[in-house]
Amino acid sequence: MTMASNLSTLFTISLLFMLLSPSLASFFTPVSGTPEKFCNSTPYPYFCRSSFPFDKPANIHDYGRMSISKTLSHSGKFLSMIQYLLRLPSSFFASNTILALEDCRFLAQLNIDFLSYTWESINYTDSLQSLQASDLQTLLSATLTNLQTCLDGLRASKSVSGIMNTLLTPLSNGTKHCSISLAFFTHGWVPARKKGRILSERKHIFSELRNGISDGLPLKMSNQDQQVYESLNKRKLLQTTVNASVTVSQMVVVNKNGTGNFTTINDAVAAAPNNTAIGSGYFVIYVVKGVYQEYVSISKNKQNIMMIGDGIGKTVITGNRSVVDGWTTFNSATFAVVGQGFVAVNITFRNTAGPIKQQAVAVRNGADMSAFYSCSFEGYQDTLYTHSLRQFYRDCQIYGTIDFIFGNAAVVFQNCKISSRLPLVGQFNTITAQGRSDPNQNTGISIQNCSIKAAKDLATANVTVETYLGRPWKEYSTTIFMQSYIASLIDPAGWAPWSGDFALATLYYAEFNNTGAGSKTSNRVTWPGYHLINATDAANFTVSNFTQGDFWLPATGVPYTGGLM
Repeated sequence: MTMASNLSTLFTISLLFMLLSPSLASFFTPVSGTPEKFCNSTPYPYFCRSSFPFDKPANIHDYGRMSISKTLSHSGKFLSMIQYLLRLPSSFFASNTILALEDCRFLAQLNIDFLSYTWESINYTDSLQSLQASDLQTLLSATLTNLQTCLDGLRASKSVSGIMNTLLTPLSNGTKHCSISLAFFTHGWVPARKKGRILSERKHIFSELRNGISDGLPLKMSNQDQQVYESLNKRKLLQTTVNASVTVSQMVVVNKNGTGNFTTINDAVAAAPNNTAIGSGYFVIYVVKGVYQEYVSISKNKQNIMMIGDGIGKTVITGNRSVVDGWTTFNSATFAVVGQGFVAVNITFRNTAGPIKQQAVAVRNGADMSAFYSCSFEGYQDTLYTHSLRQFYRDCQIYGTIDFIFGNAAVVFQNCKISSRLPLVGQFNTITAQGRSDPNQNTGISIQNCSIKAAKDLATANVTVETYLGRPWKEYSTTIFMQSYIASLIDPAGWAPWSGDFALATLYYAEFNNTGAGSKTSNRVTWPGYHLINATDAANFTVSNFTQGDFWLPATGVPYTGGLM
């Protein structure tokens, strides 16, 4: 039996024990309602009621705990199913189907981590501090994103019907379980002022951790670390990043010529310690200028890594994987990161597959509380995959054509230059394709004080290319452009549909206080989900409120504005 199966069995037994124990009073708190009452507030009321086929009254917290336990059990069984398929002879599947199944395995393992942590956090409490509630809502939102990514990859791989028939029902049921758990959690644990899009509390997440931890660099460093630190300071790379407010545990140098600690970025990442605690200091990787042709992956156990280059266009990480060449969109990324607390500074991330190769990701980011500062992302279709959790981008450059900022993170872009490139003949450009699929997810794309312009190749082309701010990839797609300069390349309608009237009533697209010829809203779409918002509404999508940035960004040293500008 696999570890996942053991975990699944453990939580199933745990659930049965709680339901059959004589001390039900410790699990069922005073009467509040039946499954009928609470299930009607979820996106899948019938499936919810069928999951709780008894009329024993309980409160929202009881049903929330039971739902998350059921979801965890289902996730373990789904992972076991994927692992079984991957053990079959490779001749059973096309190569891209194997890659899609490997993506599903990776994502299912993340879901078990997220659900286990959530279950442990709420098992014995009916109340949470608002920050912890936001953390758990973020994790539960990501479980839905992970399942949707698995499904999208399998569909895109054109898996044989037998595989799809085997996995479609577990994927569908898993999505419903996750959605119901998220709904129960949102209604039961998330404070009223933080439900939906209203997030207002401000506090520093490291305030309690800083007691006993020296600010700035550790008092003692090895001679080698001291030399690296002095070298970086001479290059003025640490003036705004690794400064007195940032704790550093170790520094290493990557240089292709062999004079550093490592010659490849992946070797430096492998040397980073595993599962470091928040507040213990960054493992800093300085990547000397040069073009690094490698596919970098920073796994979930490589936390608190800070990667610093010599500047945009000087330190370049490049690759050319694409969907046309057999990769999944998820694994076409030149640079992929899921390790919490990742920070990148002064680096260009590039995918050179070109527009003819369709989806080709430069960076895929699924790292919670991650930040990119003064970085460039270069590609065409699907350049920057802001996959999940909480992210921040400051003073960055993003280049692409179709859906080139996409995903389902809670992400803010601030002071960035967003440039549409020349697509293939007959194509139109869309800057964003946001992937929120559930009304209770706390996700979306917020673009603040950025410039939206044509890249040089598009600006000098003797053709007219329709360019839009975004289109709804999923049913509750959420995107806001505010306080930004929008050039004339943007079509007067502003936004493009995905397919027919899909999501036009359920999406949330908004604009606030933008400037430039492309910001005129007199001819914008008239969809039910499109809004011209005021300052009060716009404030909900700022760094402080939308990503809880005041809790974690100060520790990164990356500059930011918490509210409106």
